[in-house]
Amino acid sequence: MGEDTAIDTMPVAARKSQVKGPIPAVARTASAAPSTSVTPENSIDAIDSIDPGFSTTRLGANFRRLWTSAAASNLADGILKVALPLVAIQYTRSPALIAGLTFAFTLPWLLLALTAGAVADRVDRRVLMLGANAVRAGLVAVLLVALLAGGGSIWLLYAAALLAGTAETFYDTASQAILPQIVRRDQLERANSLLYAAEMTAFEFIGPPLAGFLVAAGVGIAIGAPVGLWAGALALLLLVRGTFKTRAATTRTTLRGDVAEGLRYLARNRPLRTITVMTGVFNLASSAAQAVLVLYAVGQASAMRLTQQQYGWMLSAVAAGCLAGSFVAERAEKALGRARAIALGYLFGGLSVGAPAVTTNAYLIGAAYFVGGVALVIGNVTTLSLRQRITPGRLLGRINSCHRLVAYGTKPLGALLGGLLAQTLGLRAVFAVMGPLAVLTLLGMRQLTDKAMDAAVAETGHQDSQ
Repeated sequence: MGEDTAIDTMPVAARKSQVKGPIPAVARTASAAPSTSVTPENSIDAIDSIDPGFSTTRLGANFRRLWTSAAASNLADGILKVALPLVAIQYTRSPALIAGLTFAFTLPWLLLALTAGAVADRVDRRVLMLGANAVRAGLVAVLLVALLAGGGSIWLLYAAALLAGTAETFYDTASQAILPQIVRRDQLERANSLLYAAEMTAFEFIGPPLAGFLVAAGVGIAIGAPVGLWAGALALLLLVRGTFKTRAATTRTTLRGDVAEGLRYLARNRPLRTITVMTGVFNLASSAAQAVLVLYAVGQASAMRLTQQQYGWMLSAVAAGCLAGSFVAERAEKALGRARAIALGYLFGGLSVGAPAVTTNAYLIGAAYFVGGVALVIGNVTTLSLRQRITPGRLLGRINSCHRLVAYGTKPLGALLGGLLAQTLGLRAVFAVMGPLAVLTLLGMRQLTDKAMDAAVAETGHQDSQ
């Protein structure tokens, strides 16, 4: 399932955006004397030699700074992605042009995800995150000046969305790859859960409504707020100690060769390959259902007869469930084990996708969405932490980007499929077909057993110790 599996109120980042079992052999005890710096020779391949004072209950000052920076970045993302369409209606009332802003934000993931992963494995990941935030703050500041000077247009907003999405692609890829360099591998579940909680709170609960208030107060305030937040996030990243490069390569390679190496590793690693395929199938199904849900739910002529406000409240159950899941994910994964935690995510997530096929009661569907959100985040945290554990450090940026390319690439395909099914078979049929399809991803669990995952963790620990 991966961190990008959800009913689509879930973010793009660290989306956008995050395992039980024995501590792998590579992990050291908390009493070891760790280095305060990560160098090319002493980096992700010696994952625990990072920050002094770590314990199993304390993630360290570097993580606290990273967490606060991530929260500020996600809040900026949440504000901008709602504020730009609200500003855009001053220049056009075309539904296609307004909706296209969202496409402009996500297009860089399809075009540049693999390149971003290769770059994240070549450079200092913190420096890449700093650069991405500086670019985002700078370009939105230019947009702000243009809007205040009366030079705004829908095409200027498109340019801002596309460039901000490009910077986000590089930032998010690096932010997932850097985490195992910030905390020990046996602390990944807790760290990913905390990052998920920050992301959901900032991006889903605070950012969107705050954007509405800020736009009402003035365009300058609404566009200026993300600039300030990204600047603050950048300042906090500057306080993160260490150098976060992977081990220096012994031979010079090209970006294309690096991308190809990542794709080959993903194709040959059964657990990683299985997780990615399962994520793609699930997102295809859930996106098909999401694409037509508003037609099924809103208006007196619809099956559910909800108002827009009631529809919004029903969808908020997903975000609430995701937030709740982030607080229990670590404990749930330890209690259930990796395989059961992942399987429950797909099971209840799939059932929530199909819920509108069996009832039009908004309370029952909202309850299904809440439970699905809880289960999905538990599974997401488990699969992301597993991916971070079983991927060699020098490949982590590329593997993350390959996974996200599949996760995001199947979403527009699913939306198209949902529209075609609704046109030919009716709206209810979309949920009746896509719910079972989402549940059928559980077939992948035959390959994703606890034994197979434990073996992959042990193998990666052996490679990193070489």
